[in-house]
Amino acid sequence: MVLAVGLGVASIFENYPILNLILKIIGSAYLSFLAYKIGTTTSIQSSANSSKPFTFIQAALFQWINPKAWVMATSVMVTYTVTSEAYLNQVVSISLIFFLFGSPCIFLWLWFGNSLKKIIKNSDLFKTLNIFVALLLASTLVPIFIDIYMTLIY
Repeated sequence: MVLAVGLGVASIFENYPILNLILKIIGSAYLSFLAYKIGTTTSIQSSANSSKPFTFIQAALFQWINPKAWVMATSVMVTYTVTSEAYLNQVVSISLIFFLFGSPCIFLWLWFGNSLKKIIKNSDLFKTLNIFVALLLASTLVPIFIDIYMTLIY
């Protein structure tokens, strides 16, 4: 997705900046909803999802409609590329860096989450951890909300 955004989709956001604002609003609303859901999950049993998990292909395809992924991909291309330089080399380099460093981080995140699930058996500890994680997630939205507010009033 980072490569695709760098190779052309980012120009859509440059030509139509309102789309970037809309994406920020949708993405921050979605993350707010996730923070609420995490913070209000009260027991380990109610957090278990009875539906079948995504397959690898489904998870990969989901990224194309995931607002967080779009915000990340467009932000990195706008922030870390210089149009006067060899743009294609920059896009490929950034994409490779994301792949090389992102892949191990994702597997570490999965391992940590699975390990944490095995450790947390106490319902009170589970609630406390969920509230803490929800607050951390919500706190990451503060700069986005400020940016949206500043964009709308100016």
